[in-house]
Amino acid sequence: MKLQILGTGCAKCEKLYKLAELAANELQLDYEIEKEEDIINIMSFGVMLTPALVIDGQVELVGIIPSLDKMKKLLSEK
Repeated sequence: MKLQILGTGCAKCEKLYKLAELAANELQLDYEIEKEEDIINIMSFGVMLTPALVIDGQVELVGIIPSLDKMKKLLSEK
């Protein structure tokens, strides 16, 4: 599973990164995670509001930071 956090490096982006990492670790998923901070690349996903979460190339969250339970549910459904 490939997780991408789209954002310019703000505090919310960092929080989403840590939350996704925590949820994936708790679920014991085989994953890789990366930050995408280049605004052109972020816009190529059609994202105009950050932070955003992309799972395996599909934008799943935009502009919000979910609870840990919601993040785990989202990741477990993929």
